[in-house]
Amino acid sequence: MHRFLRPLTRSVTYTRWLHLFIGVIVWGMWLFVDTERPYVPVVLLGLLGLIPAVRLAEGLQARLLLSPHGYAESASGIAAESSATWADRWRTALWMEIRLALGLLTGYLTAGLLGLSVDLAMAAAGGGTGGGELVDVPGHHWWYALLVPLPIVALLAVVVGLGELITAIARRLLGPSAAALLAALEERTEQLLERNRIARELHDSIGHALTVAVVQAGAARAAGSAEFTDRALNAIEETGRAALEDLERVLLVLRESGQPVSRRPTLTDADRLLESARASGATVDSAVTGPVEQVPGPVSREGYRIVQESLTNVLRHAGPVTTRVRIAVTDGRLELEVTNPLPGPVTSAARGSGLRGIRERAALLGGKADTGPYNGEWRVHVGLPLDGLR
Repeated sequence: MHRFLRPLTRSVTYTRWLHLFIGVIVWGMWLFVDTERPYVPVVLLGLLGLIPAVRLAEGLQARLLLSPHGYAESASGIAAESSATWADRWRTALWMEIRLALGLLTGYLTAGLLGLSVDLAMAAAGGGTGGGELVDVPGHHWWYALLVPLPIVALLAVVVGLGELITAIARRLLGPSAAALLAALEERTEQLLERNRIARELHDSIGHALTVAVVQAGAARAAGSAEFTDRALNAIEETGRAALEDLERVLLVLRESGQPVSRRPTLTDADRLLESARASGATVDSAVTGPVEQVPGPVSREGYRIVQESLTNVLRHAGPVTTRVRIAVTDGRLELEVTNPLPGPVTSAARGSGLRGIRERAALLGGKADTGPYNGEWRVHVGLPLDGLR
């Protein structure tokens, strides 16, 4: 019983009833002008639905009166935008016609059921009846008083049923078009890709900073030198500050997607990575050839992260060893190579998420990454197409 009474306690049930009545206003106004041509409002409303702005007005009104979410929320499944295509216009025109028809039906049933209830009450009291639109009440019987609530109950059922029907039709005819749904899906996909990229950047940046800090702290303890400890603390401070800047930028993007993203590091900032690795005790032999500053932004940013993750893996798995870094721009390609001596047998830990991230970054840019043992060393080699320098 509570399930059937619940709709009667919701305000949206009665705003839907109001919405159905509003659709009859044009019809009623026309009948005051011309009663011989009642079909004119039908034609006019159909033509009115072809105007793009009418879809926006109808969508906002439907959201306000038919949905409990309010006119500002898209959760109702009803779009609030002008017609962008002829398909939208025809759907709006059909909506106008159906709204008028359901409004007329609602008005007829409301007046008829209320009139029947009044007639039953008057017949039970022995008075005259008005001749209801739905059913004529014959004779005068006291037990008609017991039937008075039935038309009211039927009217409430009609209000709930027609309200649900008009809302379902609104979602179908005033809902987002196929093009709008596709655009929303593409936007959602872009958001997911952006979040995935942010997660990778956070993994690379924070992972690199923590690895450097751990290696530096261990080296400082083993060295037992105040001078070396001071250098190690400076390196930890600098690396940690850079990681905090990356973290703040990532959190800003996550909190407020509309905010402009601050500058992300590119291969022109690779010296910072190399100095960080050197400060950890590793010997880094680096060579940069070609116009690195002309590498397109997306490729340069991902290249920076690839070099960062490669150096992080060296420090994490091999320690402060001699490492060779080659960055070359030649023949329309960016070639990245980081090699270091193998510390021992290759384990599953050496094939973790960091290397997988490098391969995924390369694949997204149309390139290829080779990672693993090579001529007695561990090598990360990545080739990325540039598609023309800027």
